[in-house]
Amino acid sequence: MTLTRLTLACAALAALTIVPPAAAQPVKLVTESYHVPSRDAGVQLYVRNKRPESMTAFTPDRILLFVHGVTYPAETTFDLPVVDGTSWMDYIAQRGYDVYLMDVRGYGRSTRPREMEQPPGENPPVVNTEVALRDFGAVVDHILERRRVARINLLGWSWGTLIAGAYTAQNSAKVERLVLFAPLWLRQGVSPLRFDGSAYRAVTMEAARARWLAGVPADKQTDLIPPGIFEAWWNANMEADPVGARRTPPAVRAPNGALADGMNYWEADRRYYDPSGIRVPTLLVVGEWDADTPPYMAQALLARLANAPSRRMVIIGEATHTMLLEKNRLQLFREVQTFLDESRR
Repeated sequence: MTLTRLTLACAALAALTIVPPAAAQPVKLVTESYHVPSRDAGVQLYVRNKRPESMTAFTPDRILLFVHGVTYPAETTFDLPVVDGTSWMDYIAQRGYDVYLMDVRGYGRSTRPREMEQPPGENPPVVNTEVALRDFGAVVDHILERRRVARINLLGWSWGTLIAGAYTAQNSAKVERLVLFAPLWLRQGVSPLRFDGSAYRAVTMEAARARWLAGVPADKQTDLIPPGIFEAWWNANMEADPVGARRTPPAVRAPNGALADGMNYWEADRRYYDPSGIRVPTLLVVGEWDADTPPYMAQALLARLANAPSRRMVIIGEATHTMLLEKNRLQLFREVQTFLDESRR
C-alpha cells in the first residue's frame, strides 16, 4: 500500500517550548557512549545508546539505529536537546525504545583517516559510501549480538538514507523497519554541495547557516529555527571536532568521499543500489523547502520500493533538510514514531 500525504506547518508547533506527549513523569534514561571496532583494522566507531532505565527485555521492534548525513556527526543533531531539554533520541527512548546512534569513520568521535590531518588538497576524497556501509554493517552486527536479536529498526538522514537503504536492500533479514529522512536519489541538476576533488572540506558556521536556509522564502527565514538552537548545534559540532574548532575560522571537517559518489552516481543518472531489494516496511519523510534532497527525490524512490510490504511518503510543510532542529520538528518526530509503533499493533 502506498500513502502520500502533505503535512502542513501548524502555527501551534512553532513555539520553542512544547512538552512532548509522554508519561506524566519523565522516563529516566540510561546513556552509554563507547566505541565499536569496524571491519578494518585500527578503525573505531563512536556509538551512543539511550534506553529506559527499567528496560530489561529487548525485541527487534523496539531497537533503533540512527546514521547521519554527509557533513555533521550523529550526536550533534539526533541527540541535541531541542524540546524542553529533550532530543529526538530521548523522544524515542522515552517511548520504550533502545536507541543507538553512530558516526561513520571521519565524522565526530570516530577514527579520522590520516588524510584528514593533512592539507585537504594533498589526497583524493576519503570515506565513500562503500566504506560507510562497512562501518554501518559493523555497528548493526554489534547491536544484534549485544541484544541477541535478529533484526533492528534503521533511520538514516540524507547520505545516511543511502547507507541505510543500500544496507537494507542487501540485508533485509536484519531490518525490522526502515525510515529514510530526507532521502537521496537521482538529482535533477547540480548539487548545492560542490567540491574540488580534495580529501575533505572545512565548513564554517556562516557556510552552514547559508546551506541550512537555502530554498527558504526570505520572509520565513527569521522564524524557521527557534532561538538558540543554531548556536547550540554549532557549539556541539565544535565539541565533536576539536581540531576543526581550532581552525581560523572554526570549521567542521567532513570527508569528501560521499560528494565524489554524488558526482559519479546521483548526478550521472547511475543508481548506487536497487531499492526493489528492500523488503521491509519503509517510511520516507522530506521537507517542503529541502534544497539538498528535494521532494522529487523521495517521490522517485517511493515508486521503486516495489517489494516493500508497506511504503509511504510524508512531506512536512515549511521545513528544510534540517527540519529535526526547526519549529516543525515535532511533526517529524510524531510521523516517525507513529510508523515505528505500528509494528506493535
